[in-house]
Amino acid sequence: MKLTTRSRYGARLLLDIALHSKNGPVPSKDSARREGISLKYLEKILKMLKEGGYIKGKRGPNGGNVLLREPEDISIGAIAQILDGQEKILDCVGDETVCPRSAVCLRRSIWDDANQAMYKMLDSYSLADLMKDAYLCPAERMK
Repeated sequence: MKLTTRSRYGARLLLDIALHSKNGPVPSKDSARREGISLKYLEKILKMLKEGGYIKGKRGPNGGNVLLREPEDISIGAIAQILDGQEKILDCVGDETVCPRSAVCLRRSIWDDANQAMYKMLDSYSLADLMKDAYLCPAERMK
């Protein structure tokens, strides 16, 4: 499984919203500035997270983004799946027709196990776990 910038930035964005939403919705431009992500790219990620039911945008002068779920209920694996899709370590894990040896490949089950282990590990961490770590890292508390 390859984690793209979308999933890494998506986790950073959700963490930023969680950390800064105590006073209401978090403006996208503020998250983009704090996280060093271009606003245009951040808006693409926001759209996917909204469609996935993780955040809601509020318009207006006091508008911004808010989480729709508690941080404990947002797994890092779910973020990766929403933003990167059901990525597989190798193409043959997801589609047997990619390789003519798929049906007899003795290693294919290893790759499948590795893929499942990666998602299991990512699912074992939540946004709340990242929030705990953020309080240890001064850079994450930037305003």
